Amino acid sequence: MINLVTPQDQSTVHPVGGRDRDRFDPQEAWYPIFYLQDLDRAQPNPFTLLDRDLVVWWEENSQSWRVFEDCCPHRLAPLSQGRINEAGQLECPYHGWAFSGEGHCEIIPQQLEGSKAETSQRACVAALPTAIYQGMLFVYPGNPENAPTTAVPVVEPLEDAADDWVCIDTFRDLPYDALTLLENVLDSSHLPFTHHRSVGNRANAAPVELEVVESTKQGFTGVWEEGPRRGKLGRQDTTFIAPGLMWHDLTSKQFGRTLTVVYATPIRKGECRIFARFPFKFPSKFPALIFKITPRWYSHIGQNAILEDDQIFLYFQERYLEKRGGSTNFNRAFYLPTKADRFVTEFRNWVNRYQADPFPTESFSPPKAPEQLLDRYHSHTEKCASCRGALQRIQQLRLWCAIVGAIAWICLPLVAIYLSTALSISLTALSLGLAAAWLSLARLERKFYEGRAIPPRNLLK
Repeated sequence: MINLVTPQDQSTVHPVGGRDRDRFDPQEAWYPIFYLQDLDRAQPNPFTLLDRDLVVWWEENSQSWRVFEDCCPHRLAPLSQGRINEAGQLECPYHGWAFSGEGHCEIIPQQLEGSKAETSQRACVAALPTAIYQGMLFVYPGNPENAPTTAVPVVEPLEDAADDWVCIDTFRDLPYDALTLLENVLDSSHLPFTHHRSVGNRANAAPVELEVVESTKQGFTGVWEEGPRRGKLGRQDTTFIAPGLMWHDLTSKQFGRTLTVVYATPIRKGECRIFARFPFKFPSKFPALIFKITPRWYSHIGQNAILEDDQIFLYFQERYLEKRGGSTNFNRAFYLPTKADRFVTEFRNWVNRYQADPFPTESFSPPKAPEQLLDRYHSHTEKCASCRGALQRIQQLRLWCAIVGAIAWICLPLVAIYLSTALSISLTALSLGLAAAWLSLARLERKFYEGRAIPPRNLLK
């Protein structure tokens, strides 16, 4: 971990995105890569940031998370396939070279006693600066010397009276660009249509008049004076902090203060990890209690479904944009006649003005089938501690339902012949109940693996 800039250090702050006034360097910024609660301290955790493979691991000696380039300097094997050895070092799976938290090689098993090959700079692994804020692990991929004085993108309202907020969060690896994700979530006018019957309603569609309040290299702020649901919820303020954080801020009598927060962390061209957070300050304690007792995995099933409302068409939309000249030609590719697209226009102008596309020369991969885009297991479940654990418990329950139900069914004829009719009826009911439970658990289990082929908006009444 590193010491980060504080408000008293403003004279030494390194600008996010670098010092070039005309260009935003995506490398010179902090990015969230995991919620802390989803990291496994017992083994290495892989992640790809800006097309750079990384490995995240817990160093017991320093009691901190470490992030290395996922590549052993010996024969280039991925360290994420290794283990944390008995000495608390990250060990390569290929030949057992082991590394301490700063990236220094500590062990080369193949060398003769007294040799010091591990002291060479060539034996070291690149270690990236890390920081922990608001329950998330951030990493800095740029010049490590700039990391301590570069601001970490935090959600500022959550820093004020943090205990008053109730926060629901989720994440998922999405099959489209971080730029596409940010463009989408900055656009509130799509909610009534795209998310009809999930978190939106077509009946709430109305003219949307957005205004940009301030715009700089570091992002922009904007306002929707009327606000959602035809003004019933009040004004909504929007903040975009470059390169990958935005939130909508809404205060209403019905729901109190509500934030919709999205971090878009670029994995590679056409892939990103979304960290979606939904902090609430409710006017009463009862809704907060309900939110707190709802299992995290259960909330994630619903949030995954909402993300899938627009997942397929956004995947193809960005490919259509690329064919029409890409982001630099968005004004001609898109027809944006209303103020509902004001934030979209501002965001795309910001990308072009500061050359902020993290993959300007790369192209999208060949299109995938829609079924592949709805995968939940590899994009979320296996990486989420709560969903992974819930899935294991559900599978165990299904197994026991099958075993006990089968035993009850096999015993049924003997009970009917030699014992009472009442016991036979009870055993029949038990068998049928366990069969129904097995089927219900099978339907629930499926939700951890794949999304719905037909979004709710397209279902027939």
